[in-house]
Amino acid sequence: MKSQQLAYSNGKTHFVGYLAWDDSREGKRPGVIVFPEAFGLGEHAREKANRLAQAGYIALAADLHGGGFVHKDLASVRPVIQGLYANRAEWRSIATAAYDALLAQPLVDSNRVGAIGFCFGGTTCLELARTGGANVRAIATFHSGLNVGLPEDAGRMQSKVLVCHGSEDPLVSQESIDAFMAEMRREKIDWQFIYLGNAVHSFSEPAADERGSPQFAYSKTAEARGWAAMTHLFNETFG
Repeated sequence: MKSQQLAYSNGKTHFVGYLAWDDSREGKRPGVIVFPEAFGLGEHAREKANRLAQAGYIALAADLHGGGFVHKDLASVRPVIQGLYANRAEWRSIATAAYDALLAQPLVDSNRVGAIGFCFGGTTCLELARTGGANVRAIATFHSGLNVGLPEDAGRMQSKVLVCHGSEDPLVSQESIDAFMAEMRREKIDWQFIYLGNAVHSFSEPAADERGSPQFAYSKTAEARGWAAMTHLFNETFG
């Protein structure tokens, strides 16, 4: 397997992503963008990109903040994330830049592209799909925030959608879940919503336990079941 840093831009911010692929395979293959949690591109997202590469994908772990910067705590990253929620055009430009960078790789089959994301990265997957300009055929989110599209997004989303959600996640309200599901039904999306029992927020991140809060905890079982559901979706979609 090979990996390298990948520089790309949205025209005003320069990003440094992490590209991984299996160089023992030949020919074009599906590509997957990995959007990390809000803090930025860290070891968790790189490890997921490596796993996808081993499974036969070309994976790009995306840089959310530019220059490969990683925030150290919630206090630091919270105003950044709030700013992107308030400026969804900018948020989507960050996501689209990663998509364009992945498609620029010569071994990526542009008709077989997916995206996965964790926490804020999962919400970023949804924002990318709502642009309508990215041919992302399937997305999978893990313990993500769940917002809804803008009025002008109606009819744009064409991706299959898988949401892997901790049944005990205290950070996503039932109102948000209901509104998201209503959007999926209204838009007639091919979607799945999986509740993973006994799991809270950040269930896929081993480092979550270090935050010292019952809201965040790693669950090996929930992580494995979510990854298996994602694998099934990608096998179904990409062959």
